[in-house]
Formats: sequence, structure tokens, C-alpha cells
Amino acid sequence: MSVGTLLYTWMNGRQVGTDSFGNRYYEHKSRTRRDGRHPRWVLYKGMVEASKVPAEWHGWLHYSVNDVPGVDDPQRFEWQKDHLPNLTGTRYAYRPPGHILRGGKRDHATGDYEPWTPA
Repeated sequence: MSVGTLLYTWMNGRQVGTDSFGNRYYEHKSRTRRDGRHPRWVLYKGMVEASKVPAEWHGWLHYSVNDVPGVDDPQRFEWQKDHLPNLTGTRYAYRPPGHILRGGKRDHATGDYEPWTPA
């Protein structure tokens, strides 16, 4: 995080909440946009990864909801999965069978494939 961001946040931001990942959410103290709303932003804890913003905070950041998410929000359902960061470009990225980094050999077609041949 840059010193400029921290300084701007310290001078102009009003912290409105924190999520389960430790990300802190801010709203501008006084300035408003042309539409009358205060600018909103997030300071990430650790690596800057946009997918670390939970859905309820994403809605608040993008003005889909005006109420700041709180502890009295509905609990998660058992079918909801925990956050996984975007692993693209890392050694943990998903590589399907046949990927060049997994040997480059894919399974043979199951027999329902018929290649096109010109008439």
C-alpha cells in the first residue's frame, strides 16, 4: 500500500467497517460526488486481491446497498464456500487434464466425436 493512499485515507477517510479478512472500508468524510454520494474505498489487509471483498461489502462499495454490512446480517448458508483467492499464474492454478504442464496428454474422445470432412 502506498504512502499516498494511507495519507489520503488518514486525512479524508472515515472508517465504516471491517470484514472477516481484515480489510477496512472507508467513506470520504466530507466530499461528495456529482450524484451526491460520498466516495467509498477499501484498504486490503495483505495482498491486494479484489476477490477478497465479500459480497455484502462489494454491494456497499458499488452503491448497490446503502447500509453498511454489520454483525446482524444473515448468516452464511451451509452450501456457501469459503473464499479462495485467484490462483491464476501460480503453481496452485487449476490445470485440467491435457494441460501442457500436466504432461500434455488428454484422454481420447469417447467415440461420439465425428470430424467434419469437406464434401
